[in-house]
Amino acid sequence: MRTSTTYDVELPDFLHRLRTASKEVDPNELSRFLPPEDDPGVRGSAVLILLADGNDAHGNDVHGNGPDVLLTERAWTLRSHAGQMSFPGGRVDPEDGTGVEGLIRTALREAEEETGLDPTGVDVFAVWPSLWVPVSNFAVSPVLGWWREPSPVAVVDPAEVASVHRVSIEALSDPANRISCLHPSGFTGPAFTVGDLYIWGFTAGLLDKLLTLGGWARDWDPTHVVPLPDRLVEAAWRSEGRRPEDVRRLTAIEHDLGRPEGVE
Repeated sequence: MRTSTTYDVELPDFLHRLRTASKEVDPNELSRFLPPEDDPGVRGSAVLILLADGNDAHGNDVHGNGPDVLLTERAWTLRSHAGQMSFPGGRVDPEDGTGVEGLIRTALREAEEETGLDPTGVDVFAVWPSLWVPVSNFAVSPVLGWWREPSPVAVVDPAEVASVHRVSIEALSDPANRISCLHPSGFTGPAFTVGDLYIWGFTAGLLDKLLTLGGWARDWDPTHVVPLPDRLVEAAWRSEGRRPEDVRRLTAIEHDLGRPEGVE
């Protein structure tokens, strides 16, 4: 999937600019890693970038005020990306179907399985081009949704998800919460610290692009470099079980999205 797809659904004002920008988003602006078209081994997957207006009547965990985005903390016992903050999502199953509609079904199904959200309250308004994760050979398609009718969300399976959060756009765009993550391998990339949450890697890169395309980005200091917390470093080494050169390559790919200019 090389181009984006948008849908003409009714959206609140704060999402109009994002939908307009999503109509012609250049995949090369999202990442320099794009799925090879001639590799039948590439596995399809989708993540749900779910945005709400910030009004919550279900007692969900909301960090900050105003419009927010749904994030999950991956279980610390997983073999891959343990403990990392992420968007709900996962691999395309055969029953999800094919094409863009199959990707949408995947994102909504995975979000329901991970957080318990009611997918009938979600209006999908865009699907961005797929991004490639060479290490696992996954083509990841970001599915953007308007949470028209927020429902209760919580951990469904502790073996998959450690916690569920709604984080405000205001908090993510606050320069005080923006840093460059430094991994022991030497790679850096955009990251966010909101309360006790440390958001880095693939998810942080997509959030960085989301803020820009939505018109919410504010100037921040990419030279403010903060090392990856020990707990996340240890989880990466323990769960991946990879050789140092493999971890270095993996981290380079994760951090490619939205790497600030002037930071290597």
